[in-house]
Amino acid sequence: MDAPEVDIRALRRLDAEAVDTVFDAYADRLARFLRRLGAGPEVAEELVQESFVRLVRHAPRLTDETRVGAWLYTVARNLWRSHRRWAWVDGTRLLELASRPASAPVGPAELVEAGRTAAHVQAVVAALPEAQREVFLLVAVEGLTPQDAAEVLGLSAEAARQRLARARRAIEEALP
Repeated sequence: MDAPEVDIRALRRLDAEAVDTVFDAYADRLARFLRRLGAGPEVAEELVQESFVRLVRHAPRLTDETRVGAWLYTVARNLWRSHRRWAWVDGTRLLELASRPASAPVGPAELVEAGRTAAHVQAVVAALPEAQREVFLLVAVEGLTPQDAAEVLGLSAEAARQRLARARRAIEEALP
């Protein structure tokens, strides 16, 4: 996916049209990314809204070199991680986990039988270690460059490329 042109100067002035343009370009993409990380639809929506609140709050301090998409993905990811940390403390989260049916691990024979359906690919991606899943989703699904994904994740470009390569290799091995 191509990143839309963003007028950083207009965004810094909190020009309503510039803010709307960024919202229209990224809100759905951020929500999809958060849901793929594991957020439910309601939580994803709340985190997207909070990401844009933070964009508006911090817009006057953005530099001309700021890549708004990478900035937003970073904020959304950090909000998701904070939400998860606090959710574990919340007793209602423990009750929710206790009420879920246990899922059986998927074996290689079952993977072959399932074929290359979208649901199966999603399951394979969801089974990746978090570090690999995040970089894979940012690059392969959300269309960020490996460099932008590295920025979002706070990694060197080389570390992001290595995680991406491991994720792709794991996915190739898991799919028939």
